[in-house]
Amino acid sequence: MAVAAITETRQYLTFKLADEIFAVDVAKVREILEFSSITKIPQTPEYMCGVINLRGSVVPVIDMRLKFNMHKTEFTVNTCIVVVEVMLGDELVVIGALADSVQEVFELEAEYIEPAPHIGTKFRTDFIMGMGKNNGQFLMILDIDRTFSGDELSLVDELLENAA
Repeated sequence: MAVAAITETRQYLTFKLADEIFAVDVAKVREILEFSSITKIPQTPEYMCGVINLRGSVVPVIDMRLKFNMHKTEFTVNTCIVVVEVMLGDELVVIGALADSVQEVFELEAEYIEPAPHIGTKFRTDFIMGMGKNNGQFLMILDIDRTFSGDELSLVDELLENAA
């Protein structure tokens, strides 16, 4: 989904990774969990923290800092897991996104969202729906369905099948 597809005021949940603020459409957020123990799965990529048990369902957790080539998340009292729904083909997959902290939910009108900067062909920015501003700070609005590649979501799907 590109900025042009955003034609109405939407609510976004903002969260921090290091000093950067990201936002995701609240319609994609299932819930926010306090950080709890994560069961590590052997032979998975470094960004894959492992899985948690969410009311009897196995939910994979991804360290968003590592996913975005930042330093590994340092756990604090504010560290949380943002549980989001992501489309894998025509199937809805639930993923936990490890974040430094959740900031707020706010409304942003479409006219205040700018296109993501084009950084050339070497860097992938297709998962950034656009750039917004809240309280004087820039934030990156994620297209959560594009944030994870097909291979990454297939790995998640395999993990879920093996855990079942």
